[in-house]
Amino acid sequence: MVTFTGVAADGTTITYEDKKRNWWWFGYIGVAVFLGSFWLYFLLGNNPLTTLIPVVYTYVLIPILDKIVGLDTHNPPEEVVAEMSKDNFYRYQILARIPFAFLIFFTAVWFVATQSLPWWSYLALLVGISSSSGAVLLLTHELGHKPNKLDHWASIIGNGLMGYGHFCIEHNRGHHVEVSTPEDPASAYMGQNVYRFALREIPGAYKRGLAQEKKRLAAKGYGFWNWHNDILRSNAVTLLIMALCVYFWGPTILLFVIPLSIMSWFMLTLANYVEHYGLLRQKLPNGKYEPCQPKHSWNSNHLVSNVMTFHLQRHSDHHAYPMRPYQVLRNHEDIPNLPNGYSGCFLLALVPPLWYNFMDPKVMDWADGDITKVNVDPKRKQKLYKKYGGQDLVAAE
Repeated sequence: MVTFTGVAADGTTITYEDKKRNWWWFGYIGVAVFLGSFWLYFLLGNNPLTTLIPVVYTYVLIPILDKIVGLDTHNPPEEVVAEMSKDNFYRYQILARIPFAFLIFFTAVWFVATQSLPWWSYLALLVGISSSSGAVLLLTHELGHKPNKLDHWASIIGNGLMGYGHFCIEHNRGHHVEVSTPEDPASAYMGQNVYRFALREIPGAYKRGLAQEKKRLAAKGYGFWNWHNDILRSNAVTLLIMALCVYFWGPTILLFVIPLSIMSWFMLTLANYVEHYGLLRQKLPNGKYEPCQPKHSWNSNHLVSNVMTFHLQRHSDHHAYPMRPYQVLRNHEDIPNLPNGYSGCFLLALVPPLWYNFMDPKVMDWADGDITKVNVDPKRKQKLYKKYGGQDLVAAE
């Protein structure tokens, strides 16, 4: 049993046992499921139905378990947060998963290159594997907020696996600054479907990442084309991975590797889409936006998927306090909550009418019925203002 201690304001000692400490090991179930699906393929006589297992696990089983198991709203005492934050057990849980992301990726590439598969099996692997090896981005998301060199380099290498080298600098210096404002390409408008959002978010994030890296390098006296460029370092990892794939399995394997990377980008886009949909920080009299608060991110306390994603779904606390490690992220009262974990919400988002039906009323509840306080899609502004604000508000606009 591991306990943490701290001192309360009245001088008394607080002792706390983190009962969720060993729950993070359950994340390896996903690793076993993904790798086990390849083993079952051969065990069952080259049965391509096993290639559906990763998709079913991620997008059917986990949302069902989220509903059955329910919510975890427990927070560790604030007095022990400093000690829990320094415990490297939690940090090593993140670092240890990166090699497994590479293992799943290369296993999938080898599998596709060496087996004769039907077209639907190929598509199933694209979707399923992008939610596993592609989930390396949730690991680099956590590591990218850490200042030490090991975590920094691990995030660079991890981002390189999916060809998303700009992610950490764009996320930290772009998204966290402009989150829940119309200026942020990674914050979805109410009324904007995820497909139009992807066309705005993916190129917008890349452009902003390049600009932020140029700015960071210039402040250190370096040009863009320099070894100190984190984006170029990560891109070098990507090129090395592609070169290895081509060397061992031929150039046609890129017909799987490149779509797999793009699908992984789309998984991140889905996460960004559900995390801030319709939420808007208000402008202050000085023209600046109010500070980011827990209410400016959609939260999910669903236990199963939170364990699988290292509390990424406690997104409200993460954006309000971005330097808090995942193990001490908190639930807050009076924050917007998603109807399911991320896997279930991704399914909803893929069907825009269903997403709007579930989420638009929740956005309006969050805004106390005032559509002018919502981050509305400019292309659907009149329609949404008429629906939720009335004809008088449309005329005033």
